[in-house]
Amino acid sequence: MAKGEGAEQYSNASLLNKSVSSDAVKLAKKHEGKHKLSVCNKICYAIGGAPYQITASALGFFLQIYLLDVAQLNPSYASIILFSGRAWDALTDPTVGFLVSRSPWTRFGRMMPWIILSTPLAVISYFLIWYVPPFEDGKIFWYIFFYCIFQTLQTCFHVPYSALTMFITSEQKERDSATAYRMTVEVFGILLGTAIQGQIVGMANAPCLNRTEGFMANHTNFTAFAGQNESDHSITLQHTRDAYMIASGVVCVIYVLCAVVLSAGVREQREAVGIRSKPVSFFEGIKMVMGYGPYAKLVMGFLFTSLAFMLLEGNFALFCSYTLGFRDDFQNILLVIMISATLAIPFWQWFLTRFGKKTATYVGILSAVPFMILVVSIKGNLIVTYVVCFFSGVAVAAALLLPWSMLPDVVDDFKVRNPNTTGHEAIFYSFYVFFTKFASGISLGVSTLSLDFAGYVTRGCHQPDEVHLTLKMLVSGAPVILIFIGLAIFYTYPINEKRRKGNCKILQEIRNDEDSESDSTEVTNMI
Repeated sequence: MAKGEGAEQYSNASLLNKSVSSDAVKLAKKHEGKHKLSVCNKICYAIGGAPYQITASALGFFLQIYLLDVAQLNPSYASIILFSGRAWDALTDPTVGFLVSRSPWTRFGRMMPWIILSTPLAVISYFLIWYVPPFEDGKIFWYIFFYCIFQTLQTCFHVPYSALTMFITSEQKERDSATAYRMTVEVFGILLGTAIQGQIVGMANAPCLNRTEGFMANHTNFTAFAGQNESDHSITLQHTRDAYMIASGVVCVIYVLCAVVLSAGVREQREAVGIRSKPVSFFEGIKMVMGYGPYAKLVMGFLFTSLAFMLLEGNFALFCSYTLGFRDDFQNILLVIMISATLAIPFWQWFLTRFGKKTATYVGILSAVPFMILVVSIKGNLIVTYVVCFFSGVAVAAALLLPWSMLPDVVDDFKVRNPNTTGHEAIFYSFYVFFTKFASGISLGVSTLSLDFAGYVTRGCHQPDEVHLTLKMLVSGAPVILIFIGLAIFYTYPINEKRRKGNCKILQEIRNDEDSESDSTEVTNMI
């Protein structure tokens, strides 16, 4: 009897061990694949980047010319609006970054609720930016208010989305791959925003006005223009205003659809954050992040190079319309640049994988310099302009991809050297966006004021020589100088391929240890 009971106990123990062993194998397989992303996950994640780039390209390429020639604001007022909106947007980034980093985990994650809740109000405020109010007094406050509101809500979308890179997976290769997907879609988003805004508005572009010298660009003076019919121009201008609103409506619909795809197709992995420790406070986080050398060098280097491309972006429509004389073709020229950039993203992803990210930065950014010089040397040759702009789009792709591909490397480097802190991912991303947006606000404000000082004539068929010279400096001279400054700073950036791979190995070992502890706990609970 005792012998039978012993055999039965042995049999039960054997079954239990087999069950536990089977469960342990299942847990091991689960942990092995939990950081992998499917192609569908990567596509859904990438689509979430489109709204920011679509709206940013529309605002970047067209808002200045819209305020000057469609809303018919004084250049100094337009400068105030552009600077105020971008400066306010920059200031909201650190605040939102901190709030996001301290947000509690929900069933939807930590980042996703921000994205979902900000979307409806963001599209409403974006639509109202492109609406000309039926009053003159206070028009400047209308645009400042809705521009700042939209930038705030866009920050509530973009900062969590940017930091989401660190939460969808802990694998560096998977993050790099997801970033490549993202940048391909984002460049396509820039292409889409440029196409929608440019083509719809281009079909209803108000004609320029031949004005007697010294006349102000106030719409109340339309009747004083020799040989012009006020009612005809009023109708044409209204058509242009309607076209801007139609384009903004289309962009709003795409914005909502992309947010839905992102929220439905991406899940945050809380364990992807890895190292367990107590979160730091807001000011401690700022001090720690901003005092971290590799991050400061990366941000400052890309700050100058990004500023170069922002100057080009913000003034290119005016440059094509007036200096090159392609008023009816500038939207197609922008389209060529963005198509080229979209096609070049896979090439730069291969290049940085093959030769390293730091080498890719020098080659990619420097390749823009010859084309920036060539574009101001062309005089009225549309075909050559298209060719030059196509090749310049290759450099634009590098400028868009590389910062977002390298930022996770800095976050990983920080984790390795500060293992007792966590919750700082959103702060890293928010401060990077803060500096680029603040610089963008300064560039747009300075650009518009420079045009005002040069004697820019609103909707004029011809501009003074000083305006042409100013536009050349804004799209070529100043950007080239800024690129060389940025690359000089970037020379001191310490994270090379060897250090990056070493960090990945260390963090993987830490995550494996944590997974082993978690598995042991789960198996023990099963027993």
